[in-house]
Amino acid sequence: MTATLELGALAAATGEAAPGITAGWHRVCLVDDLEPAWGEAALVAGRQIALFRTGPAEVFAVAHEDPATGAHVMARGILGSRGARPTIASPLHKEVYDLETGECFSTPGLSIAAFSTRVVDGFVEVEL
Repeated sequence: MTATLELGALAAATGEAAPGITAGWHRVCLVDDLEPAWGEAALVAGRQIALFRTGPAEVFAVAHEDPATGAHVMARGILGSRGARPTIASPLHKEVYDLETGECFSTPGLSIAAFSTRVVDGFVEVEL
């Protein structure tokens, strides 16, 4: 199941004011809401993001849109690694992307938007 969360809903649930649609850090969900080694989709400031929890407080975020096809499927991708580099493979054509930089290892010229993340007070925040 893919969870889609609007920032306004989170703000209402936590009693905080909803931030405007601006660049900067955006609170998305509790880190405990993300299953380890499993992707989830979130709507952050109007942008579809795929989130991946790879450790107790380690979360990666990339665009949910597959750069090769335009389909919004990356949260269903296959987590892996190339050496010490965490990766996500597209569920459609299996292009492999670096979760930290967005670089495509398997198809030159392709890349996916990668976003900085942090965990603050148990919440995942993504920087757009």
